[in-house]
Amino acid sequence: MLSLTTGLAPLVLAGLLGWTGAIKVFGRGTARQAPKTALARMLRSSERATKVLRATGAAELLIAAALLMTPANPMPGAAAAVLGAGFLGYLGYGRTVAPESSCGCSASEDTPITWRAFARAALVVIGGATVAVAQGTWWSAISESPAGALVFLAGAAAVLVALSADLDRWWLLPLRRTRLRVFGHPLLGTAGRDQVPVAASVELLENSLAWQAAAPVVRSALLDHWEDDGWRILQYSGVYGDGENARPVAVVFALDATAGRDTGDDPIVRVSYVDADSGEAVAMDELNAVPSRRSLPMAG
Repeated sequence: MLSLTTGLAPLVLAGLLGWTGAIKVFGRGTARQAPKTALARMLRSSERATKVLRATGAAELLIAAALLMTPANPMPGAAAAVLGAGFLGYLGYGRTVAPESSCGCSASEDTPITWRAFARAALVVIGGATVAVAQGTWWSAISESPAGALVFLAGAAAVLVALSADLDRWWLLPLRRTRLRVFGHPLLGTAGRDQVPVAASVELLENSLAWQAAAPVVRSALLDHWEDDGWRILQYSGVYGDGENARPVAVVFALDATAGRDTGDDPIVRVSYVDADSGEAVAMDELNAVPSRRSLPMAG
């Protein structure tokens, strides 16, 4: 198993660096995402941050190509380890000076720097060091044990997906939505009439006291929505806390799915914060101090 791991490490590392590098170099969102990164804060320029991100992506692509073509050569692995160490240093500094900013690791992440970014950078360091001292090629490892290689690569891919915040919308958000539908949510009660368009619900929400209370935490437009037992659930991303205590959260609002501008009284709106990493609810004492206009306290 150890020989299989070391043999396939160049392939896994090349896949990771090739993916993140290609997004930085060729992705249309690089320039749009750069101002939101800790790098822009450090360099005091979005344009310089964009150039550095693209240059870093080009370096990642070159290392990925070298890992694929010359896996037995220690130089590509050593270069990857050095690059990973640079990533760790950048993440640590960025988490200190700009905890509410994203890292720009894949030029498409909107969430602040979390342990997942550190873990992925650490894997680059470990993978690069492994490749630098390993012997043999990844194609020989596959030919010697095709089934084992398939299992290993599938597991490695799952780990990398789990450590990539920008891929959460493809697996983590649907998983959490399914969990809420199966086990319920503390915000939900009972209701059930004809539903109104989502845009109408968003308009009502943005004119509510609940939105005013939570707006300083919200950092995105509407990310997801669904209905459950007569409630319309609207999900946004946000940052809870300041400085070193800042943490990424999902801001979840619940309001009557049938409420609209022509339904009369202001709707009941309930709001909660859910930790983006653990999925656990975050206590919101300050929100409990702002009741809805129909005297129902908002859940924290």
